[in-house]
Amino acid sequence: MEIDGQDQPTRERVVRSIRDHGASTALVLAERLDLTPAAVRRHLDQLVEEGAIEAREPRVATTRGRGRPAKEFALTETGRDRFDQQYDDLAVAALRFLADTSGDEAVRRFAEQRVSFIEERFGDVQVAHPELSPAEVLAQVFTDQGYAATVRQLIPINGQRAGEQLCQQHCPVSHVAHEFPQLCEAETAAISRVLDTHVQRLATIAHGDGVCTTCIPEITQKREQVSS
Repeated sequence: MEIDGQDQPTRERVVRSIRDHGASTALVLAERLDLTPAAVRRHLDQLVEEGAIEAREPRVATTRGRGRPAKEFALTETGRDRFDQQYDDLAVAALRFLADTSGDEAVRRFAEQRVSFIEERFGDVQVAHPELSPAEVLAQVFTDQGYAATVRQLIPINGQRAGEQLCQQHCPVSHVAHEFPQLCEAETAAISRVLDTHVQRLATIAHGDGVCTTCIPEITQKREQVSS
């Protein structure tokens, strides 16, 4: 079906909102984008037909009274392709060549260089935004690089905070990382280094999950000297 040119900018806003905030219901999208629910559903129907998004049952049921919970809409791989993955084929070919000619160690070093922005930017962002927690600083660093990252508080256990989750709604290199997991491994290692604590990667877009999720334990306030 041909897309109405006047609708395209709004449709892109819908796609970008889902990318930046994760799977969302039609009502949430309407409120977020200041549109009517009917208008949002029309765009969602078109995007589903295009294969850019898919409807799914919510992972956690919310209290909505009687009846089934509203479906959430999430990006598909086709939807993610709308963003900055135009050079995936070239990047994969280059890394395959690097692996074949120089070995896996060269790929690992490349992956470490690729995520060097994490350690390079963390201290500066922390100094500029002292009100942010370390995980929130990381989210800002990743967002600046196109990862659309947010932080979620984990449910307290026995009245004590259990830490946070770093959630990356978008990954600019997910297709490449699917074949070369060294990219994800280097990213996780860099997160652990800047936070000076062990972190655990729970899910990745590269392996079919809807969001990259990293579990960060409660961090004590010992990082005040990070940028000195």
